[in-house]
Amino acid sequence: MSKLVSDQADGLRRLLAQSPSRIIAIASMGNRPGATTAAMNLGAALAHMGKDVLLLDEHQPGPDSACAAWAADPLGTLADVVSQRLTCEGAAARTECGVHVLPAPPGGQPDHTDPRLLWDGDVILVDAALDSVGSLSPLARLADELVVVLQPHPASITATYSGIKRLHYAHALRQLRLLVNNVADPEAARQTMANLVDTGSRYLAVSMQPAGWVRADPHLPDARRLARTVVEAFPASAAAVDFRVIAAAVAQWPWRPAARPQDARTAHWPEALAPEPAAAAQEEETEERDGRVHRAGNH
Repeated sequence: MSKLVSDQADGLRRLLAQSPSRIIAIASMGNRPGATTAAMNLGAALAHMGKDVLLLDEHQPGPDSACAAWAADPLGTLADVVSQRLTCEGAAARTECGVHVLPAPPGGQPDHTDPRLLWDGDVILVDAALDSVGSLSPLARLADELVVVLQPHPASITATYSGIKRLHYAHALRQLRLLVNNVADPEAARQTMANLVDTGSRYLAVSMQPAGWVRADPHLPDARRLARTVVEAFPASAAAVDFRVIAAAVAQWPWRPAARPQDARTAHWPEALAPEPAAAAQEEETEERDGRVHRAGNH
């Protein structure tokens, strides 16, 4: 398909969309690779570009939630908006950078809730909390894009691949984007993404696209202590520059048809298609023998 035809199709999908809001879910597997920080900074960068951004905080209440990191005190939750006790603008807290943040703990609102019907803005970010078995929440399953955050070391890469495999079997996941955080060497980050893309394509038939990378930056913890994002507090820092690059690229991501709430429920694979335990173990053994996942951080 030519770029002209692709752009025309993308424009048509935008015109036919029920809402102009794009939902982007940001998630991570493993031990604290920085998904909440990425969601906050991406939101700040998009707001700086003039976008009207709502961040749904699935980790609130919690000390590591976006609300806590921003020291924000919303008047309500997404459940209050769904029940019409409050409007979305009235329930959310508006941060200094312009992002509206609203608590949305999983299970607090009906599973069929579509935030596009409640927020008349440009972008809805979901700081997604995976459940005890590593599945996405109903809100995250509604997203137009899923961005998975990882770090460029073997433990994070392995945990990320295992998590993507679980999402693939739980939700028939077919596509996602990768954001590599805390990067010392951009070339190594590119290689990490290339290895995961190749492995996902070979073993899972999952399309993985790069969302970008964020360089390791000493200003990130400094911004956290100030209850701000690095994009706000240190706009010239390396990490702030990288987040702005990613935010600018979001506008170029293809506009996919929005999922309907009834289509976003957990799509367990039919029993005949689900991998048997022995087959799954053999698959993991083959992957380890290939070494693609475990070697991804060593290039």
